[in-house]
Amino acid sequence: MYDVIIIGKGPAGLSAALYTVRFNLKTLIIGGNDSKLFKADKIDNYLGFSETISGSYLLTEGEKQVKRLGAEVVDDEVISIEKDDHFSVATVKTQYSAKALLLATGAPSKTIRIENLVKLEGKGVSYCSTCDGFFYNNLKVGVLGNKDYAISEAIELLRFTKDLTIYTNGKQLEMSSKYEDEAKQFRVETRQISKLDGSEFLERIFFADGTSEQIDGVFVAYESASSIDFARKLGILTQGNTVVTDQNQQTNLPGLFAAGDCASGFKQISVAVGQGALAGKAIADYVKSLK
Repeated sequence: MYDVIIIGKGPAGLSAALYTVRFNLKTLIIGGNDSKLFKADKIDNYLGFSETISGSYLLTEGEKQVKRLGAEVVDDEVISIEKDDHFSVATVKTQYSAKALLLATGAPSKTIRIENLVKLEGKGVSYCSTCDGFFYNNLKVGVLGNKDYAISEAIELLRFTKDLTIYTNGKQLEMSSKYEDEAKQFRVETRQISKLDGSEFLERIFFADGTSEQIDGVFVAYESASSIDFARKLGILTQGNTVVTDQNQQTNLPGLFAAGDCASGFKQISVAVGQGALAGKAIADYVKSLK
């Protein structure tokens, strides 16, 4: 069993590992090289580099550093987390257990390739039901997504209109048990979407089979952070797409911490590194308290 498993090897996860290994905790980091930062070509807003660096350089050097200090790093994908007297982490390849867990997967944005989606942003396409739902009182509205977040956005929109459809864009609707009953109240359209259209504002949604239907607004609700999926299943408090933590990055579940973009509104490398350091120290204190 590990003392701590860190999910995500971005700046928050690697920073936390620097501290957990220095406190002699058996540390495992699970993640891949598919983050937005890893793909960033130029970074000039992180202290300590006189010349522009790339995201891949920063993360590769950080991984080398934590390995040198004693952390174990594996390239794998976490598919589920369970909590009893310890944390059980199932990946595509195997299963691990730990006394403490840090969610540091970032907040990846998923690209949705639908014609005119970007063009109609602010003209019928929105990303925030709380911000823009009021403008669609009693109108025909769709939510674009196929997971819990899409259902939660649809529920939020019920305050403004009852004419709601969840568009999964060719995928099956996937949800946790929390939303099984509530999802039944919505029409679900699983056909793939080819484009959105309208002369000035959004007017119609077209499907790959050539048919179309009238629509007044579409709210994009593709899940932006896998940490949110894990948090919801574990009963962790969330706010929008952010995991709620205290000042030491501890969630409401003892032993579970979150840091970086999944737990911050200001998504910057320096913020992620700082939160990782706070989490690393707090995790060490938590594990020590178990002995």
